[in-house]
Amino acid sequence: MTSYLDHAAPTRPGEELPVEQLATYLKQHGPAFTGSLTVEQFSHGHSNLTYLWRFGSTELVLRRPPFGNQVKTAHDMGREYRVLAGLSGHFAPAPRPLLYCVDESVLGAPFYVMERRHGVILRKELPPGLVLDPATARRLGLAFIDNFALLHSLDYKAAGLGDLGKPEGYVARQVSGWIKRYTEAKTDDLPALDRVARWLTNNVPGDSGTALIHNDYKYDNLILDPTDLTRIVAVLDWEMATVGDPLMDLGTTLGYWVEATDSEALQRVVTGPTYLPGSLTRQELIERYRERTGRQLGNALFYYCYGLFKLAGILQQIYARYVRGHTKDSRFARLNEFVAVLGQQADWSLETGRV
Repeated sequence: MTSYLDHAAPTRPGEELPVEQLATYLKQHGPAFTGSLTVEQFSHGHSNLTYLWRFGSTELVLRRPPFGNQVKTAHDMGREYRVLAGLSGHFAPAPRPLLYCVDESVLGAPFYVMERRHGVILRKELPPGLVLDPATARRLGLAFIDNFALLHSLDYKAAGLGDLGKPEGYVARQVSGWIKRYTEAKTDDLPALDRVARWLTNNVPGDSGTALIHNDYKYDNLILDPTDLTRIVAVLDWEMATVGDPLMDLGTTLGYWVEATDSEALQRVVTGPTYLPGSLTRQELIERYRERTGRQLGNALFYYCYGLFKLAGILQQIYARYVRGHTKDSRFARLNEFVAVLGQQADWSLETGRV
């Protein structure tokens, strides 16, 4: 199973860090380190940049905003560090943070350091040789949504996160906010997304409740135990976590969940093996979540279409950074095609009434 573990790789050109300067800072302000320093990068993320630091046998993970970041609130290192610090001792899958630096003379941006957790991360393509049989795929799906429900049941005030967000009016604020962010980053004329935006605006439900929400919960933000792929070792990427409506969080997760019966175009947008035989359907995810939390989804269609629109907005912001020359990462060159597909799926769902 060790061959399936998630590994770092050489740093991408243009995203190198000042190694000696950072090593000096970490030795002065972090835990005691010994040995020489090596730096690699976890290259799969599309947002904040994640690096692996090795001081001899000690491994640490460093997170910083993307280069050319124009959306400060979307890459708030202090917020992510605070969430992880609060969750320590309250939510076992949250990695323990070790250090937060606001001195931009060190790195050119704020950053934080956390412990490294080892395991398997499931992405669009499984690690070579790894097979998920139908029974395991189903158990993994159940563990996935049960862990999600557990997060939503957390006493976030006891974790010191009671003032993290503004839960009142959260649903309406998120709808208008993502429409605004999408519009500001817009590069292509996509009538389907425009129709979805109007429908969301005209069909905003009231707030369903309040919980600590992750806002980007999906397979490739989980680390799994290599000896038992149904056991979640860690939940990653807390940059958008807040206190808000948990059903909006569920909507985002449903937006990521692609089924085997979905269109070929949507299959290309998949971020994890949600389509394999044995996997839960979106409707089964909803039913399991309802069982675990007791929350009722009066209009699952709204939350699903919101999730699709939000994901389209996130990808559009990344694509706009690429088009405007703020990043040279070639992975972003065709994200506008994915944006269009998400809009088409949401438009289809509104036409058919299906989630």
